[in-house]
Amino acid sequence: MKPLVSIIMGSTSDLPVMEKACKQLNELQIPFEVNALSAHRTPDAVEAFARSAQERGLKVIIAAAGMAAALPGVIAASTTLPVIGVPIKGMLDGLDAMLSIIQMPPGIPVATVGVNGAQNAAILAVEMLALTDDGIAQRLADYKRGLKDKIEKANRELAEVKYEFKTN
Repeated sequence: MKPLVSIIMGSTSDLPVMEKACKQLNELQIPFEVNALSAHRTPDAVEAFARSAQERGLKVIIAAAGMAAALPGVIAASTTLPVIGVPIKGMLDGLDAMLSIIQMPPGIPVATVGVNGAQNAAILAVEMLALTDDGIAQRLADYKRGLKDKIEKANRELAEVKYEFKTN
């Protein structure tokens, strides 16, 4: 099995957040890999990873970073694959990381999800993959239908909650 998505984080301290992306990709049966590479501590390895990503069969890269948050942009600068940035909450409640990731120069885009938004990063990656794979598209549609069903069920249950002045 060859990975379609690569999850990269600046250090393993980001794993508790990025685990949500791993679980989401696993649930949707998307082959993925996970690595820790630092834009500041292992810059040569980051560049080599980014330059070889497409020839290794990867289709989307999810890159997580906190604080200075250079990793997603450095990867995007060295590949033509789509890169999704996940700002990790740290200092300034993650605002510093988010701004570092979304403020990319023209020609080097990084799609960015919310702070600690690893699950949404995985879903966005799956949406990209679904454009050219009917099986993935069907699994994604089933997943989204499940979200709808879950809310409709919760609303029905909420209707059963009684209060003296509740009108519905």
